[in-house]
Amino acid sequence: MGDSPRRREDARFVTGQGAYLDDLTFEGLAQAVLLRSPHAHALIKSIDTRAARAALGVLAVLTAADAETDGLKPLRPYAEANVQTGEPFAFAPQPLLAHDKTRFAGEPVVLVVAETHAQALDAAELVAVDYEPLPAVTSPEAARATDAPQLAAEIPRNTCLDWHTGDMAGAEAAFAAAAHVVSLRLDNHRIVMNPMEPRGGVGTFDPTTGRYTLHVSSQNIHINRNFVARSLGVEAKDVRFVAPDVGGGFGAKNFAYVEHALILWAARRVGRPVKWIASRSEVFLSDHAARDMQAEASLALDDEGRFLALRIASIANLGAYMAGAGGGVQTYQYIHLQGSVYRIPSIALHVVAVVTNTAPIGVTRGPGFAEAINIVERLIDAAARQTGFDRTDLRRRNMVPPEAMPMTNAFGFEVDSGHFAESLDHALARADWTGFDTRRRESERRGRLRGLGVAYHIKATGGPPDENVDVRFEADGTISLITGTQHIGQGHETTFPQILAHRLGVPNARIRLVQGDTDAIPFGGGHGSSRATYMGGTAIWRASDEIVTKGTALAADALEAAEADIRFEDGRFVVSGTDRAIGLIEVATLGRNQGRPLDTFHAWKREHMTFPNGAHVVEVEIDRDTGRVELARYTAVDDYGVLVNPMIATGQAHGAMAQGSGQALLEHATYDSASGQMIAGSFMDYALPRADDLPSFDLGFNPTRCTTNPLGVKGCGEAGAIAAFPAIANAILDALAPLGVKGFDGPATPARIWQAIQEAR
Repeated sequence: MGDSPRRREDARFVTGQGAYLDDLTFEGLAQAVLLRSPHAHALIKSIDTRAARAALGVLAVLTAADAETDGLKPLRPYAEANVQTGEPFAFAPQPLLAHDKTRFAGEPVVLVVAETHAQALDAAELVAVDYEPLPAVTSPEAARATDAPQLAAEIPRNTCLDWHTGDMAGAEAAFAAAAHVVSLRLDNHRIVMNPMEPRGGVGTFDPTTGRYTLHVSSQNIHINRNFVARSLGVEAKDVRFVAPDVGGGFGAKNFAYVEHALILWAARRVGRPVKWIASRSEVFLSDHAARDMQAEASLALDDEGRFLALRIASIANLGAYMAGAGGGVQTYQYIHLQGSVYRIPSIALHVVAVVTNTAPIGVTRGPGFAEAINIVERLIDAAARQTGFDRTDLRRRNMVPPEAMPMTNAFGFEVDSGHFAESLDHALARADWTGFDTRRRESERRGRLRGLGVAYHIKATGGPPDENVDVRFEADGTISLITGTQHIGQGHETTFPQILAHRLGVPNARIRLVQGDTDAIPFGGGHGSSRATYMGGTAIWRASDEIVTKGTALAADALEAAEADIRFEDGRFVVSGTDRAIGLIEVATLGRNQGRPLDTFHAWKREHMTFPNGAHVVEVEIDRDTGRVELARYTAVDDYGVLVNPMIATGQAHGAMAQGSGQALLEHATYDSASGQMIAGSFMDYALPRADDLPSFDLGFNPTRCTTNPLGVKGCGEAGAIAAFPAIANAILDALAPLGVKGFDGPATPARIWQAIQEAR
């Protein structure tokens, strides 16, 4: 641990030896196509499938009526009640295929299975659906209007939750007595993740065992398997999920989708393997999107710049269904670290979540936490501009100091470790904050505007609370490390063996990581919420302790010594005070031969999270004539606790910074407010960040050991996406402040920035 060996998996990936869904072969494979609703909101009056059923090569044309006949059930959300209060959410389960009405453009209506993909596409065009279009709503404000169309009878006023929490009285008193009050209206706009490998699956059904198998591109196979089994009306043991190499996820593949159940059902219906992989258009239309939350927020300060209270009224657009984490994010992750790393005595929240005629919202890096951090970091800069306080001094003055750790915030959540002001100062020094004025003057000489922004991030990582590993000593001298976490490109094939090799003193090359199969290990929480190294690593650490204990007894017998005299070091059991020793692999062989194997399964349940944090400093240059924003410099100092592999942690942070920069500058999933049609439905209209949009990131570390796990690690995969959005926005507003620009909505595209400049003039 602490070294940076090359990633094992890269040799496979860069030579084209990966095993993605499209690389897998199945005998007798059929192809599936989904006919999706062209309307954002419409009644389905009739569906005529006769012509499609008679088309060349067609094996099945399936509708909601067929699903009902076969006893399939709709997909239910992962959280059905307020995590804090237990109050049930108002929601409607998502049908596998739309039956009475469609609620977003792209919702599946008919499933067509044919011998070839082209035949399935041709047959889908022959399906005649009689729609009666209804008015659509795409924004929370429109959804809650008194005359708004209702998406479902189960959701009055289209409102899933409307919740007040926090210290209302304390906040009201603090605002009344405050020397300064700053207020902002913020839009954390919707984005689409667009992983390189689209969603998909290949389903099979074994009639002799009654068992389904889905080869799937997913981030969370055990939990998703359970939800799909429920929709199929079978036990979880009757469904196997296998995820070979997965070409990215970013949250879009965290949760179950109706297609998972549909493909398995189709395989049972036609008696053959059935394959479906989303087109890029389907990714835009039907993948779980992220963010899409508006907030009105106010911060109260005393005359010395100390924070007194925070008040937020937010409304989240959940899309057409409460899919994925949905209300769970709003009632747990969003409120978990409100106030961030700052001492704010009173916080009052009004949290609303609604359904609209848009694709369902899921998660992406930092769900809930990113929205909360954006609010407080934007407020602090606004407060500095309004009051004249220095923005870095405001942050430093209000940060919880190291001697006050662990800190308990206004909502009672505890953060175990972190040197916040120290990380901020390191980042400012590394970014040459004091030299910025010189760089700004140089930009001005070239007719450009230059701005400097900072944001401090923090997130709770841990995800699902249960995890397990199985360590098996094979007869050939290798070790199989089987985990319930999952790799989708993060580097687990390198870092997990590093942890076990570090603990057992065996050569790293002997260890083989096994993941991505629900039959391989009883359960698993996937990797969402940057949980894998914390959760899986802790299980590995504890399993290693058990292995050493078992091995000590075996070694004592083999070396004819008392167990108390045996010590374990560098992969060997040594008799203290002598040169007599026996290696771990030899002990494993002895144990296997004696019926006392070292093989160890360890399961555990966490009680606490980890809290990565850090400071990000951004400089931008803006062309005042075109509004184009260029990231000139990006500096960060992050605290990820103990680093198992600094190179891989750096890569994870860089990826998150790129994604956060994409939201800040380029990405926006937009809908036409009248029709509900997605406007940014392809890469012609939706811009992902490319290499020339980004500077060379300057990343440093200021680790404090996490106390909630024996490794001391903190999740590193999401920090950049949380910090980049507010840091870039703050830098842009700093650049535009001399022109009188006070704000802008959405990504900082040239058109938006140019418009903001013109309006200020």
